[in-house]
Amino acid sequence: MLERSHIGLKVDVDTLRGTRQGVPRLAALLKRHGVDATFYFSVGPDNTGRALRRVFRKGFAKKVARTSVLKHYGLKTLMYGVLLPGPDIGRAAGAEMRAVHDAGFEVGLHTYDHVRWQDYVAKETGAWTRVQFERGIEAFERVFGFAPASHAAAGWQINSHGLELEREYGLHYASDTRGGAPFLPVLAGGISTCPQLPTTLPTFDELLGVDGVTEANIAETMFRLSAAAAAAPSDNELQVFTLHAELEGMLLLEAFEALLMKWRATGAVIARMARIRELALRQPLPPRSVVMGEVAGRSGLLAVQAPAAA
Repeated sequence: MLERSHIGLKVDVDTLRGTRQGVPRLAALLKRHGVDATFYFSVGPDNTGRALRRVFRKGFAKKVARTSVLKHYGLKTLMYGVLLPGPDIGRAAGAEMRAVHDAGFEVGLHTYDHVRWQDYVAKETGAWTRVQFERGIEAFERVFGFAPASHAAAGWQINSHGLELEREYGLHYASDTRGGAPFLPVLAGGISTCPQLPTTLPTFDELLGVDGVTEANIAETMFRLSAAAAAAPSDNELQVFTLHAELEGMLLLEAFEALLMKWRATGAVIARMARIRELALRQPLPPRSVVMGEVAGRSGLLAVQAPAAA
């Protein structure tokens, strides 16, 4: 079923609270089970409270009601950038970030300002995108002392300028999109040299509250979905699961641990994203366009892998 599968774990860290509390718990859990993962850090201001402007976006209010944002993120985090100044995550929690790298996990750049990137990048200019991207690179280097080798766009939001910057900066790979097998993005100037490793599986918060899925049965639901994907005609042995420090690292930690145990019991290999890249590059990657599309359980449009090159 999953005995030949490699599942890449991509941990998105969006907030100061997630960095300080969720990340250490996840790192300890992964170490205890002897599995690997890649942590993607937000390294600039935590302006999570400004995300509430999305209440007018189609499907956002319903998602908030399903996943109980207040319960998972906490009241203080939801005031950052609105009633409280947004703390600089890299400066306030650099020690927690470095501890993850020192423990042997791969680390990468998630974003500088999570809310600003997620809400605006899709329609912004090349100049705006460069400023935000380079701020993230510089802040990441301040924290770790080296440049990131990979990027995972906040909220799966990216534009053509961001994809070009990933190639310009020589990133080894990126995971900005939703879709299937790894691919090379088609850009205006040709095919990118920076592979995309899309998130292939739904996230916990996309499933909670839908069709009877609860915190008690979400691990079993996700396991069945991953098994079905492995058995699909495409026979794709590479899967990517995105989890969040604020969710699976906090109140959903036990559910995530249950999922890990189910995967390992079937013989699936849990890996860092760099390993997924290595396996993907064993054969030529197809060129694909990156377009904006809908993903079940998410509000608004996300960067998705087009079915064929444009």
